[in-house]
Amino acid sequence: MRIALPPVIAVDALARRDPAAAVVGLDGETMGTRWSVRLALPSGQAADAIAAAIVARLDDLVAQMSHWSQTSDLARFNRSPAGHWAALPADFAQVMAEGLAIAAKTDGAFDPAIGRLVDLWGFGPVAVAAPPTPATIAGALAASGWRRLALRDGHLRQPGELALDLSGIAKGQAVDAVAVLLRDLGVDHALVEIGGELAGMGVRPDGQPWWVDLEVPPGADVAPLRIALHGIAVATSGDYVRGAHTLDPRSGRPVANGVVSASVVHATALAADAWATALTVAGAEAGVAMATAHGIAARIVTVVGGVTHEYLTPGMAAMLADP
Repeated sequence: MRIALPPVIAVDALARRDPAAAVVGLDGETMGTRWSVRLALPSGQAADAIAAAIVARLDDLVAQMSHWSQTSDLARFNRSPAGHWAALPADFAQVMAEGLAIAAKTDGAFDPAIGRLVDLWGFGPVAVAAPPTPATIAGALAASGWRRLALRDGHLRQPGELALDLSGIAKGQAVDAVAVLLRDLGVDHALVEIGGELAGMGVRPDGQPWWVDLEVPPGADVAPLRIALHGIAVATSGDYVRGAHTLDPRSGRPVANGVVSASVVHATALAADAWATALTVAGAEAGVAMATAHGIAARIVTVVGGVTHEYLTPGMAAMLADP
């Protein structure tokens, strides 16, 4: 078993832990998947009250950024006329600001503005009877793309016919939001997960970090990798659970480059989520080069012709503990 350790270990986290605290598990449904939180429950805190606060926070995020709800702020932006400047709620504005920055760094391998393409392929809320034609793909591509957007002071401009889809970043942002909420509620030690995107805060009551094993995709022959989630987050992108649903924003077609899994460790789950999507789209060699250039800790796994290859960026390799 390979072990990956965080670059910084907070001494005060160990000092502030309560060895007698109970580890409580909370969970529920959100964003078409499940959320779960394992936390060291502070003395005097009620787990039910914490769970209710988490549900309320997640419901608010869904109301802002769901591609599946016609009443969300995102859906209203997608329907708005050309030239309209939409005032975004704070979470939505943060996601767009950071998402557009990552789109620029990845040259569009991550792109929050491909809602038309997502719907065209039936990966959104409406099923389709057949794959799109080259002509319809070209039309959707012309109406899409992060470069058509303008964001100023929390206002996003609709250039006309553009549709957002934040499925490659919203779960990560929600993980971060729940982590912040827990800190505000006085919870310093917790593991937060939404649909496979995770963030670890503090340590367990026994002083151990929150250990997470990177999932090995079916058919991939790769050594296990366990990560100590202490003040960091990890996100994994891959099509081995839901089938081929990752689109290349540049071609408008599903990715077919042999990448079965791309995992990213980052300070925030938002960035880890978006970068994992980008590396899946970019492919192994281009993805490693891209991640290396921006100091991203990542593991990319490919399976081509039944042969597995694992690629670790320098940032990920530096996290591995000596055997």
